[in-house]
Amino acid sequence: MRIKPLGDHVVLKNVEVEVTTASGLILAGAAGKEKPQFAEIVEVGPGGMVDGNEVKMIVKAGQNVLVGKYSGSKVKLDDVEYTIVRQGDILAVIE
Repeated sequence: MRIKPLGDHVVLKNVEVEVTTASGLILAGAAGKEKPQFAEIVEVGPGGMVDGNEVKMIVKAGQNVLVGKYSGSKVKLDDVEYTIVRQGDILAVIE
């Protein structure tokens, strides 16, 4: 199965990131801290008219992005967890 987002929605797949402290210790995942999450864009909606305003999609599939911890809706499909957010909920594109 495949999730095809509508309007200005984007489908994300969470990416686990290791954090290294100044002393060289590696902390797996968020290590209990509440902070933005890294994700990879899987699918992007077509944009168009959303709530009476024209929205152009500036993100594309394959990009890595930063989203807020509690943004969007979680969906599990074929044992993979995805998050569906609006393009405006994406905080930054990671290059």
